Amino acid sequence: MVIPDLQERLIARAWEAVTADDPATRSTLPARAILTGTSGHLASRFPVEEVAVASVAVALLAAAALSEQRGRQPRTVALDRAHVADAVRSERYFCVAGRPAGATFASLSRFWPAADGWVRTHANYAWHRAALVNALGTSEDADAVAAAIAELSAEAVEQRVMTAGGIATAVRTLEAWRVHPQGLAVAAEPLIGHELLGDSAPRPRLPADLPLTGVRVLDFTRVIAGPVCTRFLGALGADVLRLDPPGHPDMRAGAVADTLLGKRSAYLDLRAPGSDARLHELLDRADVVVCGYRPGALDRFGLDAASLAQRHPGIVAVFLDAWGHTGPWADRRGFDSVVQAPTGIAAGESLTGDEPGALPCQLLDHGTGYLAAAAVLDGLHRQASRGGTHLRRLSLARTASWLTSHDSPYQQRRETTPVDSDTPAWRVELESPDGPVTAVLPPGGLDDVALRWPLPITAYGVDSPTPW
Repeated sequence: MVIPDLQERLIARAWEAVTADDPATRSTLPARAILTGTSGHLASRFPVEEVAVASVAVALLAAAALSEQRGRQPRTVALDRAHVADAVRSERYFCVAGRPAGATFASLSRFWPAADGWVRTHANYAWHRAALVNALGTSEDADAVAAAIAELSAEAVEQRVMTAGGIATAVRTLEAWRVHPQGLAVAAEPLIGHELLGDSAPRPRLPADLPLTGVRVLDFTRVIAGPVCTRFLGALGADVLRLDPPGHPDMRAGAVADTLLGKRSAYLDLRAPGSDARLHELLDRADVVVCGYRPGALDRFGLDAASLAQRHPGIVAVFLDAWGHTGPWADRRGFDSVVQAPTGIAAGESLTGDEPGALPCQLLDHGTGYLAAAAVLDGLHRQASRGGTHLRRLSLARTASWLTSHDSPYQQRRETTPVDSDTPAWRVELESPDGPVTAVLPPGGLDDVALRWPLPITAYGVDSPTPW
């Protein structure tokens, strides 16, 4: 099909962000992008579907470029719009033994009316829930929380809860965000930040059928954005090891999850005696590290950019955060649903003109995840040809800025395209430690070869944090 003008421009913009400061790579795409299917799967006043397609497309194009460097030259990358729409809502379709098993929002994670507007909170984790109610001086009863918030201004709730280590943001219009100090900081940042440190030797790769065969990835990410990045790397052939702190789990021990596809999962307490040696033994053998924790949270363990470049030269490191890498909110905690609130998205998605709305998927998470995968692939490509330690930085807030900087091709919120009664081919059943699971396959393919999840599927924390 002919790619519409907006879609073409978004793909070109994303590819420019992936290949920044490399005119030779920016000038031509490594393969032809073939987009199939009709549009209209994600109802929104913003170009959600188009940004989702662009994010996945550039990850595939970066995979094609790396494949060419390794001796295989894909002529096309292909993806289907409906498949992309399912992929950016993959947690909704993930089932275990026929029962939905995707993450849901806790009762205190929602919009609340404040004295002068609206507030969005996030309290899925017990420690964030405790910070929220402590800041408000209430119990965890929803009515008590509602009453406390109703007496305060939205910005007062935001400041009080964030200062206490919780997560809450006032709902702002797009115009208000663009003049907010953090909005100004985010707007000045690139969609993907690039940095080259040192002049370590290149790590050449042998020819391989998949672009990331033999590439070892350490995954320090949680929730959705980072796990989307690393599971896509796994689908492209990487050996991904996810490491989580046992004292702050992301999910139930032994659970199977949509975010664990394409990787192994282990616990590693970085504060425990002897863990430093284990961590750096893993980093010594890794090619890529992806960090998705709040900025600075992992610095004391040697996972900051400068320490990685000095102690593990030649690695590709990608850092994901919520609010950007500069500005007064740079060190704040955040999630997709919360970032939508002050950036103008929640106000723009309102169906009533009063109560805030939400995107039809957690696009800031998923879109940033695929952009991060593209950044990893580009970093590996450059490292293999030129050497050095390659750093990339992305944020949910910057992806939000990208989304809201383009006019939607639709004048009003549109209805979602009706779903066919037949189950699409990309929703498949796989075997897992908990029995059969239903999952969405990774979107897209190189030439005529569709991507698939590597097997077997693992469960949370069941693998050993041992070096490759």
